[in-house]
Amino acid sequence: MQSKIVVAGVTSLYMAVGVEEFPLGYEPTRMPVWMRSGVTGSAGHIAQVLHALGNDVKLCTLAGNEPAGMTIRNELREHRLLGQGVVDGGATSLGVVLVAPDGRRMGFPYLAAVSAVEYPVEVFRKEAEGADLAVLTNARFVQPLIPHAKQLGVPIAVDAHLISDIDDDYNRPWLEVADIVFCSHEKLPCAPAEWVARMFAQYPGCAIAAVGRGPRGCMLALRDGTLVQTAGIAPRGVVSTAGAGDALFASFLHGWLATGNPVSALEAAVLHAGWKVGDALPGASSLTEAELTGLQALYQVRTSVSRWDSGRQVMPRQGRRFEPPAHASGPPGRSPA
Repeated sequence: MQSKIVVAGVTSLYMAVGVEEFPLGYEPTRMPVWMRSGVTGSAGHIAQVLHALGNDVKLCTLAGNEPAGMTIRNELREHRLLGQGVVDGGATSLGVVLVAPDGRRMGFPYLAAVSAVEYPVEVFRKEAEGADLAVLTNARFVQPLIPHAKQLGVPIAVDAHLISDIDDDYNRPWLEVADIVFCSHEKLPCAPAEWVARMFAQYPGCAIAAVGRGPRGCMLALRDGTLVQTAGIAPRGVVSTAGAGDALFASFLHGWLATGNPVSALEAAVLHAGWKVGDALPGASSLTEAELTGLQALYQVRTSVSRWDSGRQVMPRQGRRFEPPAHASGPPGRSPA
């Protein structure tokens, strides 16, 4: 049975440009190694991944009626994501990402236009009604929607991306209500294991905290003390790491909602993210659940399960009790052989 998931945030028209190296030296003109254009953005990509995996996804985003906005609308229509939640705010998000031969990326998201738009609360509330999960990306226009998601009693998942401060003023409204929090390791002020411990101490409503570690895989912790660590894997090699974190986040949410098993959900998510970095654009393609299952039969993700809370006094979880929906099957966790 599919899960109903509402996703709120930015969908962008992006240009991806292959460069020879970082840092770039100045030249008046330089021929790119390669160039691609397509629709992505955090919310758009997350929604695409979740939909491809078989979920009922309601996307709440902004897209104007100028050429860029129409391009976004046309692609969302192709992916069956163009619904009432795609609102014309008179603005469209754009972006450029530079990609080195080893897959490292440098993104230039242009969000000023959409950040000035107020997303209609009544549209979000309608799309979120009866949802199993709300994915609230940290786009500026999403912040006013946070109390409404909380009021509706919808479990909330947040990707804080390149966060560097546990008490960050900008991200705090999201972190204070999130049941699941993902982020990147790239700007953390401490080791990932210390970061997840700080997350649980600072935000007592958080049930699951995870840190994407790029080629080193992912570390995921549960408030009960369980720590799951996976190695990275890239079945097709690495072309671009842009969007890998979105794919990891979305794929884990799918697996967790479907099975309630954080270990198997994380293993599948790491493999899906590793497969997607073989594309020049993150939105170029996403695996279906059957395709991901087939890939898992060919590639095994190295996983270990231990504890993050040794010697620590762990605060009990406060707020909503977040569990997968009733249709989830399988045990809450397992220890790999």
